[in-house]
Amino acid sequence: MKRLAFIILTLTLALGIATVASATHNTVKIRNDPTLGKYLSDNDGMPLYWFTKDSPGVSACGGSCLEKWPIYYRDKIVPPEGVPTEDFTTIVREDGLKQTSFRGYPLYYFFKDEEAGDLKGQAAREAWYIIDPDNFPLK
Repeated sequence: MKRLAFIILTLTLALGIATVASATHNTVKIRNDPTLGKYLSDNDGMPLYWFTKDSPGVSACGGSCLEKWPIYYRDKIVPPEGVPTEDFTTIVREDGLKQTSFRGYPLYYFFKDEEAGDLKGQAAREAWYIIDPDNFPLK
C-alpha cells in the first residue's frame, strides 16, 4: 500500500512539473537591449523576429530561408504583461506548417543567435527585425 501511494505521489509531482514546464515553454517575454530597446523573446530569452517581406497571415520565408530563419511556433502563448493574448495567433503556412504570429506577422528565430540576448539577426539584409510590442506593426 505504501509503495502504491509513493508511485501515485511521484506521478502527481511529475505531471505537475511537466505542466509548469509546458506553461513556461509557451511564455513570450519582453526584454530590453540598452541600444535597441524593448523586444519580444521566447521564454529562454531568444529574440523573435519579423520579416518585412511577410504580410499579415502570410510568410514569404520558405525553403532555404527557413534554414537561417527557423519558424517560431507554440500551440498556446502566455503573453507578456500588458500584451493581449489575442495579439498572438497561429497561421498555417503554404508548406502546411504552423507558425505563431504577432499581430498577424509570422515570428522567426535567427540561426546565429546562440544565447539569450543575442540580436545577430537585427536589421539583417535590411529586412529582419526584432519586435517592440509598443510600436508594432510599424506605421
